[in-house]
Amino acid sequence: MNVEILAVGTELLLGQILNTNATEIATRLADHGIAHRYQGVVGDNAERMEEAIRNAVERADALITTGGIGPTQDDITREAVAAVAGVDLELDETYATMMRDRWESLGRNFPESNLRQAYRPSGAQIIRNDKGSAPGFRVKVAGCWVISLPGVPAEMLTMLDEQVMPFLQSEAGVDDAVVVSRVLRSWGKSEAAVGELFDDLFHGSSNPTVAFLASSGVIKVRLTARAGTEEAAYEMIAPLEAEVRLRLGQHIFGTDDDTIECIIHTELAERGWKIGTAESATAGIVASRLTSIPGSSATFRGSIGAYAPDLKVSILGVSQATLDEHGVVSEETALEMAHGARRVLSVDVAVSVTGSAGPARLETDTGTMCVAVVTPDGELTRTFRMPGDRERVRAYTGTAALHMVRLAMERS
Repeated sequence: MNVEILAVGTELLLGQILNTNATEIATRLADHGIAHRYQGVVGDNAERMEEAIRNAVERADALITTGGIGPTQDDITREAVAAVAGVDLELDETYATMMRDRWESLGRNFPESNLRQAYRPSGAQIIRNDKGSAPGFRVKVAGCWVISLPGVPAEMLTMLDEQVMPFLQSEAGVDDAVVVSRVLRSWGKSEAAVGELFDDLFHGSSNPTVAFLASSGVIKVRLTARAGTEEAAYEMIAPLEAEVRLRLGQHIFGTDDDTIECIIHTELAERGWKIGTAESATAGIVASRLTSIPGSSATFRGSIGAYAPDLKVSILGVSQATLDEHGVVSEETALEMAHGARRVLSVDVAVSVTGSAGPARLETDTGTMCVAVVTPDGELTRTFRMPGDRERVRAYTGTAALHMVRLAMERS
């Protein structure tokens, strides 16, 4: 079975709210082993809604729509589905009576406009809504099940879990199918380089599948398998995971939900070490990430934001001779900043950042960023050429600095 998702609402197109419903539905489809190839968003316009529904019906075995089934004039999903199905809307008298009784039991006057929610395309089956007043419905259109749910997430999710997913599983015949994924997180190679490294696995394996996801310099390799049980699915993934680990080697730093921040925190805690930062161009980004996890106070002592050159000298002890000879944007300056931070903050590990984040050029090309790490057992420095605008340079450098900490501690 192939299922599509169509979110209805002009507010989604305008970016006024996030389309979290599509994410939740997609996750559940994947978890239940049901294929899902298309998602769409359409505004509250009858003609465009009908076109979007008609296109989906031609491609899919089932279409899940969210939104547009409330009581107001712009809630026209019912009408659009009926138009594509070539049927009229009909009033569900039972549901209309139930709505009236519910309002009366609460001592409230029943707005007649609420009756819009009791209409459904002729032949459609009601999907009850235990958390709201707008029921969903499902109707078969040209061999495709069109399932319409409200856009309110709390209402939609309950209906999805309790009624829609069991129905789709039954229709798809995948009651026993399980889909699992293993995500291997890597740093140090570009997305393109990782893709080339696994080109044969990507094209040569359909179950498990191989996919790549990039975020702020971290490249994730996702391995997904479908089998009768979770154990069987992970057994299918195991040899592929072993090959990925062999090819990427030390570039892999974590699995599934591991983050570099958590890995550093755990490693520091196991050694009884403390860490601190000295940041110029990033001005707190590295420190913010190190303190983003619960319990970080056990391993993080503090950060020094030394933007101006004179503060690098007066607070961190960077020598003026180093600045004069090598400049602010240099590994030499970064290294003295790290030593200074280690001394001033009384920490075991110190990481420093200095560079030219842009947009104005500082001593060297924009995107040139220098990172240094000092541990009880040694030093590590590196110059990066980061792509993109100022915010991207800073974000990528924050990630790089954390991985430099990881690599430095691995050497200790």
